[in-house]
Order: sequence, then structure tokens, then C-alpha cells
Amino acid sequence: QVQLGEFGGGLVQAGGSLRLSCAASGGTFNTYTMGWFRQAPGKYREFVAGVSRSGSSTLYADSVKGRFTISRDNAENTVYLQMNSLKPEDTAVYFCAASRWASLYRAGSEYGYWGQGTQVTVSS
Repeated sequence: QVQLGEFGGGLVQAGGSLRLSCAASGGTFNTYTMGWFRQAPGKYREFVAGVSRSGSSTLYADSVKGRFTISRDNAENTVYLQMNSLKPEDTAVYFCAASRWASLYRAGSEYGYWGQGTQVTVSS
């Protein structure tokens, strides 16, 4: 089964950028749909972005559309989340997740594999 590890989080000022990476191992990466989720203190986990197995289709939460870009490199078994124009409300722990389903889903319940998360803090 696939194992996921995120990195690239940190502290950034509002308006800045960060790129998160999620490396996968132990599975056939291109058979998984991949997603990014986030959870802020005291809030429920929420969907951020998803990318299809081939990378040709993407899905975004309205709150990040136009600012974040999800992509994947199947040769490197890695999925990325480029985050631009960051806002303080983007502060959260960001999780990478993998789904065996071919369709893109916003619901976390459709993703069976999760990383440990990486903290992103945006200061005002």
C-alpha cells in the first residue's frame, strides 16, 4: 500500500508563496488519484485540491481557485501544491492523500491513504 510524506511547509508572510511536495512510496503511484487537504485549529479538515491519475484533470476548492495549483510527476512519484498569494486564513496543517478511485472527490472519506501533514503558517 502507498505511503505518503509531505514536506515544504513553513512560515511565510501574507502575499508570499510556498510549494508543498508529497512523495509516495510502496505503491504504483499513477494508479492513485491524489489530493491535498488542510485543517486549521478548531476547524474541520477541508478539501483543497485534487489531481487525476494522469494529471490531466484537476479540482479546486473555491477558496483557493486561482491562487493554488496542484500538479504531479508520475516519474518522480510526487504530487505538488504551489500556493501563491497566501492569506492568513490559509494557515493550517496540510495533508496529502491518495485515492484508489479514478474520479476526483472532495470528500476525505474517498481517500484511503494519508500523510502525516506539514504546517503552513501565513503571517499578516
